[in-house]
Order: sequence, then structure tokens, then C-alpha cells
Amino acid sequence: MTTLSAPSSTTARPTKPRRSWKTAAVVVVVVGFTIWAGAGIGFTLAPLFTDLGRGWVILEQLLHPNWLFIFEVGNAWLETLAIAVLASLFGCAVGLVAAMLASSVTLPNKAWHQVIKWTLSVIRSIPDIGYAFLFVALVGVGSLAGILALTMFNLGIVAKLTSESIDAVDRGPLEAAAASGANGIQRARWAVYPQVLPNFLSYSLYVFELNIRASIVIGAAGAGGIGNVLLVQLGRFEWENISALAIATFVVVLAIDVASQAIRRRIT
Repeated sequence: MTTLSAPSSTTARPTKPRRSWKTAAVVVVVVGFTIWAGAGIGFTLAPLFTDLGRGWVILEQLLHPNWLFIFEVGNAWLETLAIAVLASLFGCAVGLVAAMLASSVTLPNKAWHQVIKWTLSVIRSIPDIGYAFLFVALVGVGSLAGILALTMFNLGIVAKLTSESIDAVDRGPLEAAAASGANGIQRARWAVYPQVLPNFLSYSLYVFELNIRASIVIGAAGAGGIGNVLLVQLGRFEWENISALAIATFVVVLAIDVASQAIRRRIT
């Protein structure tokens, strides 16, 4: 007769994993690159102490913003808002068409939609400030350059996000539309567009938020709006005016973000 032995009350203690030499090598490489980067640009914290007196003078001016200046440049604020609205409208409209052409669901020709996807990748690779400099050189200083720059910037974002939503649509309505004899445009209009519309509207509001911020940045490149005013005040060292503009910009962007998020929640 065999008896079952009771399980041992003692268990083997886990062995401590050995430190891999690869970890040490990675640490050495990271430290080496950090030292190289700092030495290459002459990194030093000395200006924090040597220029502290001059910095306090500027900080004192920044802490006393000229609130009246915000209202003196009201036309520039309206121009910034107009640039953001028009660029969002044009960029999202063209982006929707580009998204349809960049998806294999709505454009079965693999070669064509790959070419369009590569083109959109190139468009996204150029930052908004790059487009601003380009269009300022082409059409001159002003709001038109800003609208064109942000339209190109929005096109890349909206087309990318919307094409991914198109790739994930339910294929049932597409098959039903094809069985009824619908052509490619009709299938995209009645079977794809209703499914991606909520996401598309959400992306459109998202790029509008981006445009409010970006229009201020590209304005510094001569593309009009409050950014141009900010650049002029910076050149004049009018820190009280710069502080007021910065605070007003924060309030405007925050208000638009909150409103946009509330609308997106209702849409989706």
C-alpha cells in the first residue's frame, strides 16, 4: 500500500535574476550621448545666476500686464478666428475627399490609393510654420497665407484619421449597395459616409482647436492674426503687452477647447 507524502512546507526561494551586461551597456551609451550633447552646445546653468537681475526686471513687467492692449488689437483677434474657421472648413472638406481616395474600401485600386496615402504622408511631414513661410513667399504677408497654410496642415490630419475610420466601417451596407447596382460614388455616399460622419465631425472640431493655436504661431511668420501683433511687441520688448496677449490667448484657447469637447461628446 502506497502512501501519499505531504507536500513540503518549504519552497525554494526564487533566484535573483542576473544583471545583464546589455543593461549596463545601454546606461553607458545614454550617459555618453548626454555628455556629448551637453558639451556640443556648451550647456551650462550659469546664466540662471549671472543674468538673474535682468530676468527679474522682465518678470516684473510680465506680472503687470497691460489689459487695455487686449482690446486695442481686437481686429487681430477677429482675423485669427476667421483664419481658423476658414482653414478648418476648406481643410476638412478637401480632407474628406482625400480620405475616401486613400482607403481601399472606397477606392479598390490598390496602386492609386497607395499613391494618395504617400502623398498625404508627405503633406503631414511639413509643419504648419513651414507652410506659412511657403505661402507668405508665394502670396505675400496676410491672412490668405495663413488660411492656405492651415488648410494644408488640416488636410493631412483629417485625411489620415478619416481614412482609418473608413477602413473600419461595417461592410454589410457596402455589400447591400453593391448588390443593388450602386456605383463607387453612390456606395461611398450612402454606405460609407453615414458611418464615418460622427468621427469626421469630431476630427473637424479637433483641427479647429489646433487651428486656434497654430494661427497664432504662423502669424509670427507673417500669416496675419494676433501672432503678427505678438511678434511686433516682442521686437519692441513690450513685456506688459506680451503678458496680456499670452493670458488672453490662454483664456480663448481654453474656452474653445471646453466647448469643442462638449460638442464632440454629444456627437460621438
